[in-house]
Amino acid sequence: MSRPCDPAALACSVAGSLHEAGSSLRAVLSLRFVAEALVWSVAALLAFGLVAAIIPNPIFGRSIPPAPFAIAVWLLSAPLMGLIGATYGRAARERAAALAPSSSGLLVSLGTVGTAGEAEPEGRGTTAATIGSLAAFLAIGCPVCNKVALLLLGASGALTVFAPLQPVIGAASLLLLAGTLVWRLRLLARGVACAVPARA
Repeated sequence: MSRPCDPAALACSVAGSLHEAGSSLRAVLSLRFVAEALVWSVAALLAFGLVAAIIPNPIFGRSIPPAPFAIAVWLLSAPLMGLIGATYGRAARERAAALAPSSSGLLVSLGTVGTAGEAEPEGRGTTAATIGSLAAFLAIGCPVCNKVALLLLGASGALTVFAPLQPVIGAASLLLLAGTLVWRLRLLARGVACAVPARA
């Protein structure tokens, strides 16, 4: 016969779990992490803005001015890409520290070890971030300047078929980037290190 649930104990357990998760996330979001995210965000903002000619420049141009949704996708996707990029820098430092020998043995990062038959988390995150970034670029670009769209649809098709799809592509890119960021932060927050005795 199952024991009755103690509401006080359950509330205490939930509060403890939330506090532990919050502490782990705060540890991930260090000052260095924020600085790296800011650098990546500015780089993405400039790169996408210049190539898509949202930022006027003498090298790249566009036949159609950017629509409001394109500017919104551009401004929202850059910080998401910056934060995702910073998670990879943090993971690389943790992996390097895990491989460095210590006095008590070798540190092994359990957050990067997958189970048998499971795809490497880093690879899945990289693929999702790449697809989301590419979709954001397609969404903010000039529809008639896209060589692939012009080749497949022609100039009129790029305006009547591809251009109406750009807001949908932009929304999908933001959702994919946001989902990838949440997943990456959860992986980093759950990552722990344990000591493995070094061989003599």
